Amino acid sequence: MAANVETVGALERRVSMSVPLEEIERRVDERLKQLARNAKMPGFRPGKVPMKMVARQYGMQVRSEVLGDAVEKAFGEAVKGANLRVAGNPRIEKKDGADDKALEFSATFEVYPEVQLGDVANATVERPQVSVDDAAVDKTIDILRKQRVQYVPAPRSAQDGDRLTVDFEGTIDGQPFGGNKASGFAFVLGEGRMLPEFDAAARGMAVGESKSFELRFPADYHGKEVAGKTARFELAIKQVEEPKLPELDAEFAKGLGVADGDLAKMREEVKANVEREVKKRIEAHTKSQALQALLDSTPLDLPKALVQEEAQRLAQAAAADLQARGLKIEQGRLDPSAFDASAKRRVALGLIIGELARAQALQPKPDQVRVLIEQEAQGYDSPAEVVKWFYMQPQRLSEMEGLALEGNVVNWLLSKAKVVDKAVSFDELMSSGA
Repeated sequence: MAANVETVGALERRVSMSVPLEEIERRVDERLKQLARNAKMPGFRPGKVPMKMVARQYGMQVRSEVLGDAVEKAFGEAVKGANLRVAGNPRIEKKDGADDKALEFSATFEVYPEVQLGDVANATVERPQVSVDDAAVDKTIDILRKQRVQYVPAPRSAQDGDRLTVDFEGTIDGQPFGGNKASGFAFVLGEGRMLPEFDAAARGMAVGESKSFELRFPADYHGKEVAGKTARFELAIKQVEEPKLPELDAEFAKGLGVADGDLAKMREEVKANVEREVKKRIEAHTKSQALQALLDSTPLDLPKALVQEEAQRLAQAAAADLQARGLKIEQGRLDPSAFDASAKRRVALGLIIGELARAQALQPKPDQVRVLIEQEAQGYDSPAEVVKWFYMQPQRLSEMEGLALEGNVVNWLLSKAKVVDKAVSFDELMSSGA
């Protein structure tokens, strides 16, 4: 089988293959004879079916399989001979030629780029420095109290922070639309769950009051059928409840897992948890900057096939996450193109980290992976069982190995780049999304 490789783009290649018809026919004949040994047809004993009938029954399928195998073999030999690393699946096309002794095909595909590692010596990485003081602990306790808020009836008009229970119905040009009405619908006023015009209409209303108002949906509203349109709503207030935070007492402490309700002990545990969270955020922030420096110093072309595959994977993961939270996704999927930017970054980092790990021998040791798994397990009731679970799940173990590798890469980068410690406030760090 003859084949040759041509370059059609930065990463795109095309292999032209010629498969001799004589060899195809020989292999088809061999497979049909093998099938005939056990073929079953009405009126014939197994293995006694005439070859013509076997060929008529299975000939097209067998020929297709033989051609597929032949093309696959020719393709494999061609890329191996040219020392090419194929990225994604090739696009196989039959070529119309005048040669009556061979079938000609072409395979168009992408190859992995050659990664030329850049120099990060001039890169600057800012490492946040945060002190967890009493004020930070107080803020965290306030958040914990708000997470356990209870609502009690409020004998007054509605104000921000209240939970309202309402009935509403909306129409556009006198016609209903999807999701236009609800009965006994509850939401917290001013929380941002409803559109600003809806909140504004409900603010100041009391139980038993009704109101008619207009609301214009934003042009980029997720509901395409109403985006940019003006609706008229009828709103009725059924209940107004104000928030009541739990008292900062022994019962509150017990609710946080402090068995004896000791408030001082509760503060110590909250502070320890905050310090762990701060450490994680500092590491995440520093890691993000270090990896970005690596990306900036190592530009490379990316195989479109790998980016598309990663975007598809991210879209599926996001859709599964939303559905797990009870949100319905149209047709059960999200548009992969919305994840292109993230996919490109992940693919580029994967290629660069792989090359850097090879060049600098940064592959993680088993004990490094073990430490990460044990740290992850500390957040569960039975850490030892969680550790066992990780080692029994190849996919999860692989994920932890990947994290360990990233850790080694980041440490190597920080040893080469300029690291500047920068004092930031607790609020700044916690709101940074790091």
